[in-house]
Amino acid sequence: MVWALIFVALAVLFVAFQFDTAFMLQWLPFILAGVPLTILISVLGILLAIPLALLGALGRLSANPVFNGISGFYVSFVRGTPLIVQIFFIYLGLPQLAQYAPGPLQNLFILGTITSGVLALGINYGAYMAEIFRAGIQSVGHGQIEAAQALGMTRAQTMRRIVLPQAIRVIIPPTGNEFIAMIKDSSLVGIVGTQELFFRASKIGRQYFQNLETLVVAAMIYWALTSIFSYFQGRLERRLATGYVRERGGPHGH
Repeated sequence: MVWALIFVALAVLFVAFQFDTAFMLQWLPFILAGVPLTILISVLGILLAIPLALLGALGRLSANPVFNGISGFYVSFVRGTPLIVQIFFIYLGLPQLAQYAPGPLQNLFILGTITSGVLALGINYGAYMAEIFRAGIQSVGHGQIEAAQALGMTRAQTMRRIVLPQAIRVIIPPTGNEFIAMIKDSSLVGIVGTQELFFRASKIGRQYFQNLETLVVAAMIYWALTSIFSYFQGRLERRLATGYVRERGGPHGH
């Protein structure tokens, strides 16, 4: 009932403030065309963030001072600087270093807008997710690790066969939340010219001086995207929880 009343109130506001709905519907397909790129950037970003987060977590847990120091610096620096600065650093800052690189390697420092956005999102979220991975790994009982070592498993085998399969249940839910947040943060990539969802909406809004209408359209599309992925994330969490109960011999166990 509350949601219904909210939507009625929004409809009244649309009429009262004379929103140009015809204009919104006219440019809706153009703005929607940026959705695939938004999703692509987010998917590639999270795929990069996951291994970085795992390496960062293992480094934070390592007794080796070099690995621990590098991972600690990575997490601290990236989390201590704005994402938009990191995007501009990769897109505009790295090309300045190309002059100091050997000829064949100079092109590695000159990246396109999509590549720059994916790298910035992956590096940024990898630093935040490192703490998630570290907490997931530490959630596994130390007794299991000692038992694996007593059986002759190496540290790598213990991590791969004992720790990570159990830690994944703790890691997946917050990782899903990070992916949903990344979908929204991907709008920052439009600042460097990537024609994703927000870039298209803001471009049309500025061109026709109807920013409010196009921003409302963009906001509704982002809301729909996050709602869809939140739904599937909830289903995945329930499935993992059910599997965990069965393994522990709960109500559905054998």
